[in-house]
Amino acid sequence: MLPADDRLIVALDVPNALAGLELARVLGDTVSFYKIGLGMLTGGGLALANELKQEHGKRIFLDMKFFDIGATVTSAVRGIAQYDLDFLTVHGDPHVVRAAREGAGGSGLKILAVTVLTSLDRQDLDDGLMRAGDLTELTLERAARAFAAGADGVIASPHEAAGIRALPEAAGKLIVTPGVRPVGSASGDQKRIATPAHALQSGADHIVVGRPISQATNPRAAATAIVQDITGT
Repeated sequence: MLPADDRLIVALDVPNALAGLELARVLGDTVSFYKIGLGMLTGGGLALANELKQEHGKRIFLDMKFFDIGATVTSAVRGIAQYDLDFLTVHGDPHVVRAAREGAGGSGLKILAVTVLTSLDRQDLDDGLMRAGDLTELTLERAARAFAAGADGVIASPHEAAGIRALPEAAGKLIVTPGVRPVGSASGDQKRIATPAHALQSGADHIVVGRPISQATNPRAAATAIVQDITGT
């Protein structure tokens, strides 16, 4: 049996904490790192995060994507920091990153800045009245500004990972890539995707995989196959 590889973060895309605990039980020691997002916030997400961390020794990525005025972000992150979790997302706007960094204080909570969602393409940005320009260039610029504002890392698609890794500002920083799909998996609502091994080879430190594992007939086998894929990367 291969040991868990914490470069793989499994998104608990399930309805509530009970379902999340059951999936974690099924996955067992094949997975050491979990992501809990907004979809489970009202279903006991924070309680699940704390239980997986404190009672099962798992690492936890809380994907909240905070975006608000500075004081509100600082207060929210300060509250999250008391749970001794590992990663927290905020939007990559510099004022948000700075506020989150202040809220995290001296805790071990890593602040990850969202660049451009992997479910968006240039047409989506146009529809949202976002600035014109090449999507990759905009993502790299947002990453550089987030690093300068104090982010410990960024969230970006595998397509931009290599360019971000090459930024001078990225030295010692984390790159976490959602939009990762094993060969043969449906893309779902993701538009800028890559395989697990390709994402890591492009410069990512961690990959996030959700539905290809949580909705698999055999989630444990699906997770093991991904670990096998990335072990040599």
